Amino acid sequence: MSLIEGIMGNRFVVFGRAGMDMFADPIGVKSEDASHFRADLGGSSANICAGLVKLGSEAALVTSVSDDAIGRFCVNRLKDYGVETRYVRAVGGEARTSLAVYESCIEDFQNVIYRNGAADFQVTEADMDAVDYGAFTALITAGTVFAAEPSRSATFRAFDNARAAGLPVIFDIDYRPYSWPSPQVAAEVLTRAGEASDLIVGNDEEFGFMAGGLDKGLDKARELAAQGRMVVYKMGHEGAITLVDGQEIRTGIYPVTAVKPNGAGDSFMAGLLASIAQGHDLRDAVLRGSACASIVVSQPGCAGAMPTTAELEAFLASHSGPTD
Repeated sequence: MSLIEGIMGNRFVVFGRAGMDMFADPIGVKSEDASHFRADLGGSSANICAGLVKLGSEAALVTSVSDDAIGRFCVNRLKDYGVETRYVRAVGGEARTSLAVYESCIEDFQNVIYRNGAADFQVTEADMDAVDYGAFTALITAGTVFAAEPSRSATFRAFDNARAAGLPVIFDIDYRPYSWPSPQVAAEVLTRAGEASDLIVGNDEEFGFMAGGLDKGLDKARELAAQGRMVVYKMGHEGAITLVDGQEIRTGIYPVTAVKPNGAGDSFMAGLLASIAQGHDLRDAVLRGSACASIVVSQPGCAGAMPTTAELEAFLASHSGPTD
């Protein structure tokens, strides 16, 4: 099926990590000064899943978590958000579910991430072969899954399985340098993943990294789009350029008072895809994704800050914008 047909089918199988987020409470308190922290689901792919479900889509996460209390916490929170967890496997040994500790404070924002021996890198080709691809209409992955083995090879196997089942592939570059053995490996592998995808979403720095220089990022996005893909090139406060079928659609953002930067990309992806699935045209869907990102950065937490459809509509009705 085509990319748009797959998205409009509104049943997504998502690959990548789930983790625990701990964020200082209340807003404005630095982590080192906090006496209270709140805990919730985190991890880019888990956040995308939660965001999709809250906007009326169906989503299943394929990942591994540690066979301990933290892994079970993440699975329980996924279930609480309505995410399908049948493909989440607990692994023993020394692998551990990721932990992110951060704050709701933009000035000198700190996000301390613990990912040594990350459990989500332990997904295998057997895990990918166990997925019923016929139950879904599109595959989504975040780039972090490609940073280490066996997850890297397993996810490329999932791409092949999805292709065989007729599912389009959606790729969020999500480059996190600390996860990779070297920038050179990252650039090579992420480029390979992009070339195997139907929709690529990333920011200007990520495309620039893949191209070998920040000033070359837009050219890289254009190159990928010219090969028949849809590409969303995000530029932070300057908005986004969506490249598809020879067009370049420029859109702005919805300005808000942010309390943190993280979670915006995950919410954007969920809002974009859910809005296309709901029948919005591409420009409007990108703007709705941008609105979702603005909502998330204006609140503490990530998965819990993802808006419902009603909350998104209320935001759009009450906020001026978008910017030009």
